[in-house]
Amino acid sequence: MSAHCPGWNRVINPFVQGTNTEQGVPQMTASVAFFPVSNGDMTLIRLDNGQTILVDVNIRGAADDENDDTPNVAEDLRGRLDRDADGRLFVDAFLVSHPHSDHTTGLRNHFHLGPPADWNEDDDKIMIREMWSSPVVFRRADANGESLCEDARAWAKEARRRVKLFREKSFATTEGDRIQIMGEDVDDKTDDILGIVVKLNELVDTCNRVRDGSFEARLLAPLFPIDEDDEDTLRHNQSSVILRFSLRGGGISDRCRFLTGGDAEVAIWNRLWDTHGGANADWLSYDLLQTPHHCSWRSLSFDRWSELGEAVEVDANARNALSQTRKGAVIVASCKPIKADDDNPPHERAKREYVVILDDDADRFFCTDEYWKDKKLTLEFEVKSSGIVRKIGTAAALAAPALGISATASHARHHG
Repeated sequence: MSAHCPGWNRVINPFVQGTNTEQGVPQMTASVAFFPVSNGDMTLIRLDNGQTILVDVNIRGAADDENDDTPNVAEDLRGRLDRDADGRLFVDAFLVSHPHSDHTTGLRNHFHLGPPADWNEDDDKIMIREMWSSPVVFRRADANGESLCEDARAWAKEARRRVKLFREKSFATTEGDRIQIMGEDVDDKTDDILGIVVKLNELVDTCNRVRDGSFEARLLAPLFPIDEDDEDTLRHNQSSVILRFSLRGGGISDRCRFLTGGDAEVAIWNRLWDTHGGANADWLSYDLLQTPHHCSWRSLSFDRWSELGEAVEVDANARNALSQTRKGAVIVASCKPIKADDDNPPHERAKREYVVILDDDADRFFCTDEYWKDKKLTLEFEVKSSGIVRKIGTAAALAAPALGISATASHARHHG
């Protein structure tokens, strides 16, 4: 049973259960690919059962222009996806961490929204078999006075359509109509659909209703507010869905832990350590970290660089939350090239701190746009029985040596 919904199978058994071997599905190589989308996020997780989970999207207009040298990430993404029996490209799950344009751009142009029966072969858009969405995150962005872009509005509309269908059909909903809600909504708005709600600190362990041990992901945010003032703090610190994935590799569970947190800023990471830094620090441990907010300084410190320069101080709690590395861990910044200038994000001082977290091993810190500029490749890591392996080129045989990821949980690492 799922940790977040102990009664699902008593209503109807909506899941495919068992191992890949039992289902007769050949085991594939799990992987995590970080697309070069400048200051934005777009990450594709492939599970070893062949399922795919897309985290955010940022397909800019220039990327669709064959006369522009912006990386064609749409073509790259499509080349990594499978087609179903009806010839439709699909992702098994799609998470939008928060509704900013650099995490949603390209949604309407490249993904089918609406009933699956309305899919059009001429448009050939990608089907989203199951959405992963947080109404709290969208609500906070709206309350913060942020004007949602059209793609974010389209995502919210599609999420409402799928929730309405679940209220009508329960688990009879089919692929292309499914949704999981990341966190309970305010004012008991999700109390009647708890079957598809993942509660804070609990586990997502199904993807498009398949549960086979290929992954689990702990929901660490959006956080509950302590009071009204705290709700303001969460709104003003880029509230986002934060998930810590654990991926199976080479038939062995927990070969790669991947921590991703959208644009979450310092107060949120501070609270996570304050809450979990004792008994549950291991929930924050990782082999792969996607730096929050594109390597922004504001995820590591309350101090403003523009006011204090090198006199700024790193927040100890936030740093602790972001430094729970396992052996050989890698940190990825999804951003434009990082320079020693006043830009933020990305910020060069933040990069320096992340390199220190990696025991001063700069070779384990990657910037997606810098990697593209150097290799003309999407940065990708495969998950083997020995841990993560950076993939070079298109052939698995060209993979770089394993980085020596530990199979066991790390001990809590404290700042200073």
